[in-house]
Amino acid sequence: MNYLDVCEIFYSLQGESSYMGMPCIFIRLSGCNLRCSYCDTAYSYESGTKMDFASILSEIAKYPAKLVELTGGEPLWQDNSIPLMQMLLEEGYTVLIETNGSLFLEGIPEDVIKIVDVKCPGSNVSDSFMLPNLKCLQPHDELKFVLTSYVDYVFARDFLQTHKLTERTIYFSPVSSLLPPEILASWLLEDGLKVRLGLQLHKLLNLR
Repeated sequence: MNYLDVCEIFYSLQGESSYMGMPCIFIRLSGCNLRCSYCDTAYSYESGTKMDFASILSEIAKYPAKLVELTGGEPLWQDNSIPLMQMLLEEGYTVLIETNGSLFLEGIPEDVIKIVDVKCPGSNVSDSFMLPNLKCLQPHDELKFVLTSYVDYVFARDFLQTHKLTERTIYFSPVSSLLPPEILASWLLEDGLKVRLGLQLHKLLNLR
């Protein structure tokens, strides 16, 4: 039987990505291979509750939404996350995965929408991104850069130009305690980058 180590399952509004504002069921898996400096879910590093797929499906069926996101921690740190995604698709869910970009994306079902982080210097793990993952992206997938400073901004801007990613859906998201969103907005306006300013709606609304 397939099991996953689950940190928590909860229902809220999607706070980021192009699905922002939509009711969404979150399956937060335990464990992560990175330790980003600004991590706001460090509690997910520890082991959670061992759940089989039937129990996970039963739990998420309590909620009215058909949008579900696997998050963490790092959901790909557990091999069984991929068969769970396939099962969720077969059950009629729209499936998102938020992943840190350091683990190979090959094998994720094509219909899953991948929201992939590219770590900047301020994360202290900026060498973690697997460049071959860029070839695994589908047109509906999205990239996210979390920024703490102008150094991060330049890193992200140069990364997009180097890898010719301007036609993708891309978010620059500030760590607001370190980089005021209005400052990041001014840089985006000055350079005219084809990216979106990403703010965490769930935090603005004081939701989970």
